[in-house]
Amino acid sequence: MSEWLVLSLAMAAACAVVLSIAFFNHRRISEDDDPSETPDVIEYMTMMIGVIYAIVLGLAIAGVWEGRGAAQEYVRQEAQALHEVSVRAEVYPPEVRARIRSDVDAYVTHVVTTEWKAMGDTGEVTDKGAELLDRIRRDVTDYQPQTDHEGQAYQPLVDQVALVDDARSSRAGSAGDTMPGVVWFGLIIGALVTVGMIFALQIRRSFREMLLAGLFSALIAFLLFLIWDFDAPYGRGIAATAEPFLQQFPHLDLGG
Repeated sequence: MSEWLVLSLAMAAACAVVLSIAFFNHRRISEDDDPSETPDVIEYMTMMIGVIYAIVLGLAIAGVWEGRGAAQEYVRQEAQALHEVSVRAEVYPPEVRARIRSDVDAYVTHVVTTEWKAMGDTGEVTDKGAELLDRIRRDVTDYQPQTDHEGQAYQPLVDQVALVDDARSSRAGSAGDTMPGVVWFGLIIGALVTVGMIFALQIRRSFREMLLAGLFSALIAFLLFLIWDFDAPYGRGIAATAEPFLQQFPHLDLGG
């Protein structure tokens, strides 16, 4: 099922529940009921609950957005370091250079075509990716430089491989969900309380009040959807992409 369809259904369901409760609640209200008798403290409590929940929602959105940005940066660093390995291997003999570049291309192809989907499905990187990276490391470290020029290029190549390894580890660490279950519990309960406080103010069935109640509940559902979507940096609609790999290795023709 499409994530946007899930969002639409969630927002429609939130509106339907709120409006249904308001409708049936109104049928139990006597004719002499006066909504203006709502105590001032109820209005104050409703305002404070809304403010507190807005702060919590803002912090949650900022946190998952920052996590997504960090995840995308790890991908960029990894792709850039791999590109540097491939370019700096130019000083090595043709057979060594070809082997290094071939293994780099194999690793990039595996990450984009296989490992990326695995991260989205399971939140983990693959053992095959680790094996391919280890092969690149052996290609670089096992070769003994024969000239001063090769010797000068050796340590920078080793450093770039280390950067790849570090970026891969960071990417693996950010592949799963970032929001703990207890935070989700608080967000959902907070949403129920915030929307529920609408009824503490004795909402009526006027078009204006019903419209505002529906829009407010839909907004809460939308913000919760954004948090859920950003929560898995590599696995959902608005996720980090493999674009840095595609830009650095266009000759692999891995698609968009």
